[in-house]
Amino acid sequence: MTTEALLAYAHILAILMTATFLASEAALCRREWMNAAVVERLVRLDLLYGISALALLATGLARTWWGMKGAGWYWSQPLLHAKVTLFVVIGLMSLGPTMRFLRWRRQLRATGALPAEAEVRGVRRLVMIEAHLMVLIPLLGVFLARGVGTK
Repeated sequence: MTTEALLAYAHILAILMTATFLASEAALCRREWMNAAVVERLVRLDLLYGISALALLATGLARTWWGMKGAGWYWSQPLLHAKVTLFVVIGLMSLGPTMRFLRWRRQLRATGALPAEAEVRGVRRLVMIEAHLMVLIPLLGVFLARGVGTK
């Protein structure tokens, strides 16, 4: 029982960290706020977002392996597969902003130039899509935990 509670706590903490760093990226990724410090901060936030996403994945997998219901039950559930698929889709989507943030920093350090307005808007759009899709993962988790749509 204590293990289950600690696994759930770690998973919720990882969810909150991931959401916080992604929301911070979305908030800062605006042309009107873009300056050298923001470019540097976006790179650091994106690193923290990636680390927290890995923690989210690790704690989620730990819950399936060591949780009360067991790996056999979890991995036979379509909702778990939907959650993992959505997580992977978001992860793949996040590669674009990550590469652009790094390119912006390289450009800033080399020439002092900030990213173009259209590029900032495009990256922000991707980050916002990620954020809106991420909201669905805990919803699927709640349904899974309560037996909705389970086998």
